[in-house]
Amino acid sequence: MTSLNPKQFLLSLPKWILICVLVGIFSGSASAFFLVSLEWVTQFRMQHDWIIWLLPFGGFLVGLSYYYWGESVAKGNNLLLEEYESPKKVIPFKMAPLVLLGTLLTHLFGGSAGREGTAVQMGGAIADQFTKLFNLDNSERRILIILGISAGFASVFGTPLAGAIFALEVLYFSKINFKSILLSFLVAYAAYFTVEFWEIKHTHYSIPTVPELSLNNIIFTLIVGVLSGFAALLFSRSTHFWGSLFSKNIKYPPLRPVIGGVILAIAIAGLGFTKFSGLGVPVIVDSFSNPNQWYDFLLKILFTGFTLGAGFKGGEVTPLFFVGATLGSALSTVIPMPIALLAGIGFVAVFSGATHTPIACTVMGMELFGIAPGIFIAIACTIAYFSSGSVGIYKSQIVKGAKYKLYQKFQKKELQNL
Repeated sequence: MTSLNPKQFLLSLPKWILICVLVGIFSGSASAFFLVSLEWVTQFRMQHDWIIWLLPFGGFLVGLSYYYWGESVAKGNNLLLEEYESPKKVIPFKMAPLVLLGTLLTHLFGGSAGREGTAVQMGGAIADQFTKLFNLDNSERRILIILGISAGFASVFGTPLAGAIFALEVLYFSKINFKSILLSFLVAYAAYFTVEFWEIKHTHYSIPTVPELSLNNIIFTLIVGVLSGFAALLFSRSTHFWGSLFSKNIKYPPLRPVIGGVILAIAIAGLGFTKFSGLGVPVIVDSFSNPNQWYDFLLKILFTGFTLGAGFKGGEVTPLFFVGATLGSALSTVIPMPIALLAGIGFVAVFSGATHTPIACTVMGMELFGIAPGIFIAIACTIAYFSSGSVGIYKSQIVKGAKYKLYQKFQKKELQNL
């Protein structure tokens, strides 16, 4: 964590408060528009199932738009991470409308994707435009990227504390100073209240019963954490695998989502796997009260990895929620703990493992489900973080800290045994 001159901090604070307010308002408004639009296309698809057969057409529109206009922003969230680590040039504003359109088309036609990536990319693109307006240097650009990630995440999920911490933790506090931490929280709340101003409602979940913190329950939570970490590892590897497979075998990028769309349309509409299309929020909500099939989380991993790997747009986080909640729900048939608690633990633990952000995910769990299950959530998120492998959903993420040191020790031991 870098040091900060107190006098410089105080002198620059009014400027940064203004930037936070502006980024929060613009990013929050963009997320509000996105959430309303996403709900509309989702409802339209659910009322007109036949539209899923047009998924190849939707894929062609997404692929074509990025091929001709979006090559410089095609890396998505990874571009934000790369620009933070090695600032080069301002992120083009076109990232925001392109990812918005691409995500809406993906969901309209039934692709399996999320929404976090879209909100974070819109927030990052919006925030980075203030670089020229305020004549900021590279170190200050890093703060802008943190603000964009924080605002996008907080506004799309309605979790300002988790959003602020996620923006810092996903970068592992690299080159971060106290000012960045303070401003990350400020912009998160500015974006969150902007969405509240637009009267956008977020999905609510509840864990009505929390058992005592006994040795048995801690052991069961550790098991859920390990399995969540493995699910996160499988999710990340699946997404990277399909992306690599499509890019190696189909050289013309716009054709990738077309071919992927044909296969997805046959699987989703033809074979009846419609519950795995879109965000899957109804399935997530239901998993808190009714046990899922043991294979539901595996199918969501398959459909989401294939959708994003083929070139469709959207985030990974809500599908990760789906994977975790359905995994926890299914485990309720063999683990004697409340189903809602197991679903809630899985909900955030898989996310923790896939993004290497156990602190943010623990806080998010408490924001969504209350303080009562906090200790169970913290245990599971930490274990999932350590058991999910060294590569998460963001290829450009720099993994450091305790996990990095642990995996380095394992690698050295393996090399010594050769």
